[in-house]
Amino acid sequence: MARVPTQVASLAGALRGAVGQLHRRLRRIDNAGVLTPSQSAVLGRLHREGPSTQSRLAAAEHVRQQSMAATLAALDELGYLERTRDPEDGRRTVVSLSELGRKTVRGIHQHREEWLATALAELTAGERDTLAAAIPLLQRLAQYPAGTDERSS
Repeated sequence: MARVPTQVASLAGALRGAVGQLHRRLRRIDNAGVLTPSQSAVLGRLHREGPSTQSRLAAAEHVRQQSMAATLAALDELGYLERTRDPEDGRRTVVSLSELGRKTVRGIHQHREEWLATALAELTAGERDTLAAAIPLLQRLAQYPAGTDERSS
């Protein structure tokens, strides 16, 4: 990795910390308080990426197969999942969101956005303008190519 100026490195650390704090805060907010962070993450992944297998979900979430099986069983028991046979390999099961699962994810997203809107309303108009101007920059940073040492969060 190339050497960066101290000021840029400090900014990187502060930004990572602030974004991480906000991310963790938003993940603690759900619409019913019944979901664990792991369950919420799996619902969110299925919502964003569509149907998947248990093994792909386990790999994506960086957990063991057994842990993912337990998470999926709990979500299934809550009625948030549908399971079907993989059309390409009938031995595998594909997991997707049920209508209740989709509704739950939409509710969680709405609740998080309402919380964030309430928090943003506490800022001054100038502070909100500063945040609005920073959004394209944050989006560009999110798209910046990672090196071969990329680690998922």
